[in-house]
Amino acid sequence: MTDHQHAATDPGPVSAPGGAADPPPERADDSGRLRRDRRHQMLGGVCAGLGRQCDMDPVIFRITLAVLSATGGIGLIFYGFTWLFVPYEDDEENEIRRLLTGRVDGHTLTAVLFALVGCGVFLTMLSNDGVLSFAVILSLLLAGAGYWSRRRGAPSPDHIAAQAVADAPPEPQAPPAPSAFPSWWRDPIVKDGTHVGGTGYLWGPQDSRAMDIAAAVDISLDPRTGTRGTAYAPLRRPPTPRGPRGTGGWIFLFALLAGGLGTKLTWEQHPLGTSLQTGLACALAVFGIGVAVSAFLGRTGAGSIILAVVTAGLLAGSAALPKDIGTEWTHTTWEPASVAQIRPAYDLGAGEGLLDLSAIRVPADGTVSTRADVGLGRIHVIVPRDVTVRLSVDVGVGDIQLPGDRRKDVDVAPGKHKEVTLEPPAGVKEGGTLDLDLQVGAGQAEVSRATS
Repeated sequence: MTDHQHAATDPGPVSAPGGAADPPPERADDSGRLRRDRRHQMLGGVCAGLGRQCDMDPVIFRITLAVLSATGGIGLIFYGFTWLFVPYEDDEENEIRRLLTGRVDGHTLTAVLFALVGCGVFLTMLSNDGVLSFAVILSLLLAGAGYWSRRRGAPSPDHIAAQAVADAPPEPQAPPAPSAFPSWWRDPIVKDGTHVGGTGYLWGPQDSRAMDIAAAVDISLDPRTGTRGTAYAPLRRPPTPRGPRGTGGWIFLFALLAGGLGTKLTWEQHPLGTSLQTGLACALAVFGIGVAVSAFLGRTGAGSIILAVVTAGLLAGSAALPKDIGTEWTHTTWEPASVAQIRPAYDLGAGEGLLDLSAIRVPADGTVSTRADVGLGRIHVIVPRDVTVRLSVDVGVGDIQLPGDRRKDVDVAPGKHKEVTLEPPAGVKEGGTLDLDLQVGAGQAEVSRATS
């Protein structure tokens, strides 16, 4: 277009009654507040907003968050939750508010899926200390670089100029231009007394849905009769029908079925922790898919989000379970008849085990060593009457019973550890030494002496 065409199409600034031009709308000062960038976004505008906030190239944040997403899921967690809680620079409403009020779109669902997938990846990396350490160090380096870049570009404060601006009188501004109805100073009354348009209020709130009084009651003069017009009732918009609801129950039902199916398929061949993780991961995946599908078939309620968070917490708890806890509860008894038949270690996944060493005879100058590992349950060791027992017991959560303790004296506590030496009873000829190491994940460890 030529300059003349631009001049013809451009309406130019609107003049106020006094002849002054209306100033352009001022943008709110968001300095110091992180906002997503809509114009330079590639996905959710998070990296573009971080780049603008820290005065850095957004590519640095994109590459770093991609690396953090692959090494522990921290990048996905940060990106998803920032996408949900930080609004755009030209919007005051974030995605989490739209989600909780049922106004779900593709952006909101993508942010939720990012957060859920990141939590799942992070839970699978809890046992990998090297990967998590690298992710934490890289996150701290990125945060430090962003802080240094922002402080470097921040101008030094000018106290004199700031005081002068504070003491200056407010600048006069023209009244806002009406958006829907003509005003008296734009459409004045002509000499014959007629008036074009209503004579209602000059301006009002921009977001008000109420009609101007001139639209409700036409009080203009009819140029043909000189009488006032007829009053009309304001038109009301019909309520917009809301979409179908009730998808939360179906999501919960399918998540329950998926969790049960995943647990059942791995119950026989894998430890308890692995089986629970498989079932909870399946349930968490169903919650994520259900939230996505509900954007098209119904509204997403807060209940589905709460259940997804609870499932993620249970998944984290199942990842902390010891790997030696089995899924089958068994009752096992070991009765070696001689020192040569004692194994170096006895393992029990879940159940009750009895290690009866009362039949062995340890030479006076000899030493025998063995250990017993129980994931979940109870281990009871009966030691010979004449041996000296050097005992080391570790119980993750549970109780320890030693000779001389009362049967009712049960003290369940986490992280119990004891190292004691049990001497033979008085009057009994001393034999050899038994080194006994007991490891119990959750349950009870008991040591008693043979009666004869």
